[in-house]
Amino acid sequence: MEHLTQEEWAEQLAKDDNAVVMDVRTEAEVADGVIVNAIHIDIYKGQEFINEIEDLDKSKSYYVYCRSGNRSGQACKIMEQLGFENAYNLEGGMLQWTGDIIDL
Repeated sequence: MEHLTQEEWAEQLAKDDNAVVMDVRTEAEVADGVIVNAIHIDIYKGQEFINEIEDLDKSKSYYVYCRSGNRSGQACKIMEQLGFENAYNLEGGMLQWTGDIIDL
């Protein structure tokens, strides 16, 4: 797992043909908008979160974010424990994100 600044995260994501953007916030937080092309898996769903993560393709690179960077860091650690080699945490999360967002 790597913690990336917004600039590093956006730059690396743009060059990664194998990338998946993942939002681990709650439904209420997601209602405020998400980063373009993000999938949503709420980390607060406990075992359901683990089950959904286990169904993901481990060969892909996951760019994970939350509101502040804390939960996404936890999500990246869980993913690492489950055998994911490429999980990247967005430092500062949506609070510091200045890129595009869309409504779901």
